[in-house]
Formats: sequence, C-alpha cells, structure tokens
Amino acid sequence: MCGIIGIIGKAPVTPLLVDALKRLEYRGYDSAGVATLINGHIDRRRAEGKLANLEAKLAGEPLAGTIGIGHTRWATHGKPSERNAHPIATDRVAVVHNGIIENFQELKDELVAEGRRFDSDTDTEVVAQLLTSYLERQLSPEQAMEKAMGRFKGAFALVALFAGRHDILIGARRGSSLAVGYGEGAMYIGTDALALAPFTDRVAYLEEGDWAVLRDTDCLFYQGVTQVTRTAKHTGLSSTLVGKGNHPHFMLKEICEQPTVLGDTMQQYLDPSRRVRLPALSIDWKNVSRLTMTACGTANFACQIAKYWFEKLARLPVDTEIASEMGSRKPPLSKGSVCVAVSQSGETADTIRAIKYAKQEGLKVVSVVNVPESQIARLSDVVLLTVAGPEIAVASTKAFTTQLLVLLSAAIDAGRARGTLSEEDERALTLALIELPRKVSEVIDAQEQFKALGALELLAKAKCALYLGRDYQYLIAMEGALKLKELTYISAEGYAGGEMKHGPIALVDSDLPVFVLAPSGPSFDEMVSNFEQVKARGGQVILLTDARGASRLANESTACCITLPDVHPDVAPILYAVAVQLIAYHTALSMGRDIDQPRNLAKSVSVA
Repeated sequence: MCGIIGIIGKAPVTPLLVDALKRLEYRGYDSAGVATLINGHIDRRRAEGKLANLEAKLAGEPLAGTIGIGHTRWATHGKPSERNAHPIATDRVAVVHNGIIENFQELKDELVAEGRRFDSDTDTEVVAQLLTSYLERQLSPEQAMEKAMGRFKGAFALVALFAGRHDILIGARRGSSLAVGYGEGAMYIGTDALALAPFTDRVAYLEEGDWAVLRDTDCLFYQGVTQVTRTAKHTGLSSTLVGKGNHPHFMLKEICEQPTVLGDTMQQYLDPSRRVRLPALSIDWKNVSRLTMTACGTANFACQIAKYWFEKLARLPVDTEIASEMGSRKPPLSKGSVCVAVSQSGETADTIRAIKYAKQEGLKVVSVVNVPESQIARLSDVVLLTVAGPEIAVASTKAFTTQLLVLLSAAIDAGRARGTLSEEDERALTLALIELPRKVSEVIDAQEQFKALGALELLAKAKCALYLGRDYQYLIAMEGALKLKELTYISAEGYAGGEMKHGPIALVDSDLPVFVLAPSGPSFDEMVSNFEQVKARGGQVILLTDARGASRLANESTACCITLPDVHPDVAPILYAVAVQLIAYHTALSMGRDIDQPRNLAKSVSVA
C-alpha cells in the first residue's frame, strides 16, 4: 500500500524514479508523483490515476535533477487527486509518506495557528509543514527530522527532500517498512527491496524508530540523537525476478509458478530420510497447550485451514483471529499457548500489531512469511519461510499455497512430536506432499476447462455467486469467493455446505452460479445432497471434483464440471486453491477486468 523511492547520485534521476515506481505498482495506488532539486529549488510533477498519466505529464514537462523522490499513493486522508498526490511540498521541503500520522489534526491546528496555509487534504502535509517550521527556526534538516520524529504518532515511513541541499535525503520509519540500497556512486531508499532491485542487491532496513541520512556514497542511521549501525545484506533479488515473462499478467505467471515454488518450499521441510521435519524450534510441541493463529485476508484463510490440520493431526486446539480484531479487542491469551502469524509481505500493519500484543502477553511467536528481512520476521521467535519468490499481483496465489504447505508441514511435525500421528499416516501425507507439485501442474495444464468456464454468459452476467464446501473445502470456498470478488467485482460468498439451508439457499435461482467443491472422500455424500438441493431450486451448479466424484455424478446436469486430479484429502485444499484461482482469473479475463491491480486494493496493507 503506497510506494516510496528516493535516489541521490550523479545521473538524471527522473527516469529511474519512474522505473522504480512501476515496480511498486503491485502495492496498489491511485495517484503518483516525483520531485527533484533543480538549482536548489524543489520541482515536481504529479498525476491522478495510473503511472501512464504521470509519464505523459513528464513527456510534456520534463524534470531534470540528480536527486529526487517518488511515490505511488493509495488514498487515506483526502480523495485521489493531483492536489493530494505525493510528493507533498512547501518551498523548503518535499515529502513522500506511507502510513498515517494519527495526530495530524492536532499538529495541523498548531501549524495553522502559526499562520501556515495548507494546500492539500492529506495528513502528510503536516510532515512537510512541521519540518519547514523547524527549518525556519534555523534547525538543520537533520535536527528538524529528529525533533519531528518526537511529535508524530502512528505508523509511517517517509522520505524528505530539502531545498538547497543536493547532498542529502532523509528517511524515517515507525511501523511501516523502509530500506536503504547501496549503489556505486549513488544511494537509494525505498519501501522494500523490490523497489531497489534494478539498482542494487545490497540493502539495509531501517529498524523501528530509525531515521537515516543518505548521501551519494553512504548512509548514517540514528535512533533519536544516537547514531546506530544497520548492516547491509545481499537480498538475492534482481529486476529479472519481477517481470511477467511470456505471460499476459503477473497473476497468471504466479499461478503457473506454483509447482516450482511448492517444490522449492517442500525441500526446506524434508529431512534426508524424506520425512517432514521443521528446522530446530525454540518451542516444544508437547508443551504447547494451544495455538493462536492470526493474519489478514487470504492469509487468514490459511490460518483457518491450518486450524483443521493442527486439531486433526496434532490434537492441538487452535484459535484463529483476524489480525485487525486481535490487535484491537485484545482477547485473553493463555501462557501455555503460541502465536502463529502468517503474512506474505511480512509488513502487514494489523498483523504486526497483533504480534506485539501476543509478545506483550508473554507468548512466543512463530511467523510464516515470504520475506526473511521483513518486520514480522524480525519480531518473531521462529521464522518458517515460504519460498514463493516475489508475488506482484494483488490477488495472492503462490504465496497462499506455499503458506498452506508450510503450515501443513508444521502440523505434521507437531503431530509426530505429540504422538498423535501414526507413522503410516505420516508416510501417506508426506508422499502426498511430494506428489503435490506434479498434481498442481496437471491442474494448470488443463486450463481449457477454466477458460470455457470464464467465457460462460452465466458468470459474465452474474451479480452474485455462491461457493459451497465441507471440511477443508468450506475454507477454500471462502477463498474462492474472495478471489472472485477481488478480480471480477462480483459479490460472492463462501459457505459451509451444511449451512446452506440456514440462509444462503434463499439466494438460489436460475441466475445464480453455485460453485460446489466436492472431492470424493468423507464429505462427498453430504456435498451431493447440497448439490441436489441447489439443482432442485434451479441453481446453476459449477462442480469441482475428481474423477471418482465426476463418475458418481455423470448423469447429473451441471453448468460446468471441472475435474481435478485425485489427491489425499488432507492435501486437497492446496490443490483446490489453485483451481479457484484459475476460475477467478479466467472469469476476470473474459470480463476485461484489471487483473493484476483490481480497483481499491493494495498488495501490502501497511495502514491499520
């Protein structure tokens, strides 16, 4: 959510700033802008909408300079408009900002009382105006930032450019992520390592409460007035990792990468004897009385599926908490429990807040993240990494399935340690996991059936849709509904099959697409009953099952039947997750939606 880039060097920066902003589009935004210094004066170009609008403005009004900042804004305070687009500037300071200054109104009232005039509706402008106020009192830029940091409340990352100072950029963070990149004769600062990937692979992250002064050859880090050390590390990222390749969309590329990343992730959690085993943990599963799992969005569905796994395989009770709720309502947490937090980016603001509460209550934290340098990873006692690689499309695909793989591996490890999982069942599950990448490839290779579904007039005209499943598939039904909502803007709901008669059946008519997730297995007969109830009321059934399930229902009419490979019931949610991703993708494609950047959404939600 929002993207920051700053560059100080010797080459013209505007093309580099725009290129970096393109790599931050995945975070979601509704306006963009850049600012540079030209002969000591701040000059900027801003535009509402996509980066193409900013590029068009720059084509007509080029912007010179060798030091500058850029931003893609996702609106919080103030509607999307050029007036509210970043950089926000006075004649002395230009600022780009992620997050929220929670006490902005108090600061604004104080600054207005001084006689300062505000030109935007943003909370960000108090940053620029407060820094300007301090500069006019003869403070240096460094002194101004240090003093301002003591005034701001909230979670934020910001970078400031100062008139007359071609030699420095100053960044600061509290809550939101910010990284410094080390180049040759140039220095970079950005939201994350992906923004910096085209320029450098040596990155240092600002810690909580840090502010940093960049010059073209080095960077000094501070906590308050004290200089501190932050070590630069090689990230392993490069600009080649974040391209679409031969795919029309990042989402399709990332769906198609799932066999590879599932295999890579699996290798991390297999020991030489081909048994699932987690790396050395600072927790003993036998002494854990309860798990509290927390996440947001799709990652929260991963937690809910993992609840079923841990309770079945390890007989370990699990509470699942939406992170935004956990951080605000502060539920009681027992001392013998462990908090498990799940996040693709490792920077999700609500999840960070929930983790901090869990640590405050004395719980150890295990995190499942895709970014080892992320804030959530740094806050955790144990980090279980996914090996998904960069995920650019807003709708999560490979990050979700690798999260599921890691969580199932953890449940197997816990079940063995607690003596609740037999060797026979463990072997069967491990074999199913080893075979999973091949079976996911079979789903992806059979895309024609998903294309045909996406082209159905039934879906293109639908105002709402229903997903039904039982056991694990109930949770995949919720994830499938979320994917359809995100990508197509069709209102969709996921329900447990047994709950259909308790409300959702009222929606069923001949215009309603009903996705029935029914792999053959323990819940199949009950799902057949739900299938028949929908049909009896004229609902248009789209059936997802395996070959055995399809043969059982061979004489039943459906709007569409998608046949998936046979798979172990406990591994089936990962396979069926890929199927609901392809359904949403091809439906959105047929409707002409913006697949990689759906309206109003952001990849990394860095504000609460």
